[in-house]
Amino acid sequence: MTRAIHDARTGAKAKAALIAACLAIGVGLMPAASAQPGNVAALAYDAQTQGAVPIPPAERTLQTAVAEPWFKVSNEGLILEGAIFDRSGNLLFCDVSGRRVLRLTPDRQLSTVVSLDALSPGGLAFHPDGRLFIAALDIPNNRGAIFAVNPDGSGLQAIIPAVAGYMPNDLVFDRKGGFYFTDFKGNATEPKGGVYYTGPDLTTITAVLPHLAMANGLALSPDGKQLWATEFGRNLLHRIDLADATTIAPIGSAIAYHFTGPAPDSMRADADGNVYVAIYGQGRVLAFNRSGIPIGQVLLPGRERGHNLASTSLAIHPARNDLYAVTNDGNGGEGATVFHAKVFSKGLPPASSQ
Repeated sequence: MTRAIHDARTGAKAKAALIAACLAIGVGLMPAASAQPGNVAALAYDAQTQGAVPIPPAERTLQTAVAEPWFKVSNEGLILEGAIFDRSGNLLFCDVSGRRVLRLTPDRQLSTVVSLDALSPGGLAFHPDGRLFIAALDIPNNRGAIFAVNPDGSGLQAIIPAVAGYMPNDLVFDRKGGFYFTDFKGNATEPKGGVYYTGPDLTTITAVLPHLAMANGLALSPDGKQLWATEFGRNLLHRIDLADATTIAPIGSAIAYHFTGPAPDSMRADADGNVYVAIYGQGRVLAFNRSGIPIGQVLLPGRERGHNLASTSLAIHPARNDLYAVTNDGNGGEGATVFHAKVFSKGLPPASSQ
């Protein structure tokens, strides 16, 4: 036997012995249950995964506040939207189902500001002159408009009429008296919507962030230099640095966050520059710092049992760090409710007092 052949055989034997040893060790490390016939490893619900809308793993360790019921709007599952505060501390929001804008006073007296005939209100914002602007749409018929009314609900006027071809969902004013609005068109594979800017003359409309899938919520930073938008159809949070009202700064456009599950809706900024996004279908609000990093969340009670999941919008009081989230329970029996929680900072004042 030559030395080469001897070395080859010796190496083969050593390799076989090593493989056998590894297999033996592997068998020894296997749990007894899985080694026995008929015992198969299985998945099982636990406290983190059971329920209708479990918190995604990446968000489970966030600072968390559980909101409390503050006002029952209706025992029926009315769709609520567009929560904001006026200069007098009243909370305004939309009854989408009833095509009404409602006013809730600090002592919790509810009244109707204005009713619309054919479109459903969804987004509210105050012009610097004190008028209330209303984004309204008709989703089944792919149409919408933006109206303005006096604070008492009189003088209804179409600012952007339905014939303009947009589906306005939400809006926010800048300090110059112009406003941004979202166009709710499209779907996840056909991004036909976007963010547009209407100048202070209220006639010139310019595309700022086109090609979005069902553009939804909007917020401006306290200095007005950063624009935030949610893309409902693709679960995205956009952060835009503005060079001017209609121009994105160089390398100033980014997707700051990709949500898991349904679906980012309206949002608000606070005085520290944090943004709060209502998560429709999850009964919660996610809070992000000015860089778009999640730093906290507000949970609505009953969400773990499938209640109060249609959390569409929120408002933060301009003098206090009090957040008020509006939601409805659909056919779940808990009606339409305003919930209250404390958050990081007070809200921004209405545009009319900036």
